[in-house]
Amino acid sequence: MNTMGLGERPTKIVVGLDGSERSVAALRRAAALADALGARIHLVAVWQYPSIGAGAYPVDAVLFESWAHDSIVEAKSKVWGANPPASLTTLVRNGSPARVLIEESRDADMLVVGSRGHGGFAGLMLGSVSMAVAEHGKCPVLVVHDVPPGHVAPEPAAAVTHA
Repeated sequence: MNTMGLGERPTKIVVGLDGSERSVAALRRAAALADALGARIHLVAVWQYPSIGAGAYPVDAVLFESWAHDSIVEAKSKVWGANPPASLTTLVRNGSPARVLIEESRDADMLVVGSRGHGGFAGLMLGSVSMAVAEHGKCPVLVVHDVPPGHVAPEPAAAVTHA
């Protein structure tokens, strides 16, 4: 099914990825929606250089950017194996995760994020990105919460194999 009419752009689903299992679950949900809607997925991983306190050693920013790229590769593999959709686009950017995702939502039809992920000071910041994008996103926002025990999140059609 394709939701695109004459002269319209294809439906775009932006997915925020931070390498956590919840963000991979969000990507799986977005992939299932994209399959059903004939939409394309724009996968966004944002890294932020940590603030350095007195006496701390600076860390090479290349490590953080590399981690973000690696998290995209790993998530794509978990969701689609070796066959990600041709329409999939990715973005790795330095900045505030909430701010970047809100910017990316400006031309999106939906933004999908996990309810909690790898945030700073786990326990204090858990869910802060999902709360910010839910409040300030420029399109509808889907926050994927934990899957109840015994329930399996839907897999995109491309990831299903038949024996």
